[in-house]
Amino acid sequence: MPLILMCGYPCSGKTRRANELKEYFTQNTERKVHIVGDEDQDIDKNSVYADSQKEKNLRGALRAEVERKVSKDDIVILDSLNYIKGYRYELFCLIKHTQTPHCLVYCLTSTDVSSEWNKGREADSQYTQEILDALVLRFEAPDSRNRWDSPLFTIQQEDLLPFEAICDALFKRKAPPPNQSTQSQPLSSTNFLYELDKVTQDVLMAVLESQKTSVPGDLVSIPGATEKIELTRSLNMVELRKLRRQFISYTKMHPTENIGQIANMFVQYLNKSMH
Repeated sequence: MPLILMCGYPCSGKTRRANELKEYFTQNTERKVHIVGDEDQDIDKNSVYADSQKEKNLRGALRAEVERKVSKDDIVILDSLNYIKGYRYELFCLIKHTQTPHCLVYCLTSTDVSSEWNKGREADSQYTQEILDALVLRFEAPDSRNRWDSPLFTIQQEDLLPFEAICDALFKRKAPPPNQSTQSQPLSSTNFLYELDKVTQDVLMAVLESQKTSVPGDLVSIPGATEKIELTRSLNMVELRKLRRQFISYTKMHPTENIGQIANMFVQYLNKSMH
């Protein structure tokens, strides 16, 4: 059944709102409600959010737990930062794959309010100011124009949760239909589409930069790839963007479980395209 995605700055009231939602659904429906969140993972938040690999592992663990608990009868609430647009898109692909509705509850606070609430926590539950500031800077706010961020309920500090509207969004709205892209999506790979977009863009920029000092016939090293680009001719930005779009479309349909191989795959694709 439905997935409710909490979203917001650290210490913005997400857990409080998640518990309010659980209480409401428990009292007003016969469905089981599961809250999946950082607290269940027994982590040191400051250590995890200071290390990109640890954070990626956390997102993977949360996503796997959501996938395990999503069923035709239960409501799942994901209580985490969910601040990366690409990760929210991946969760949207999951609910399309399982054909269940979802919605996003965005707890909107200012940086100052979040910082004050953080200071009011028990010492072992606080974020360091450095980590909190970094997460605020990295935060990608949801946008209801994006289908993966819709329906979107933006809740400020003093607001009451719109329980009836959330119920309507979850129980009276059809689940997004699956399509070939989501059915082929490697759901066990955390943030696959986000990584695909980022890695291919990095390779593209590296190729453009290398052409400034290289000549046809040179072998060019690409950060993150063991394969090298064989520059048989010059490639302009328009051609590179076209090749990148083609590669991304192909990879969505023929996904790899090994995200670390995306750079090598794109380099191989570029080499073949230049001949």
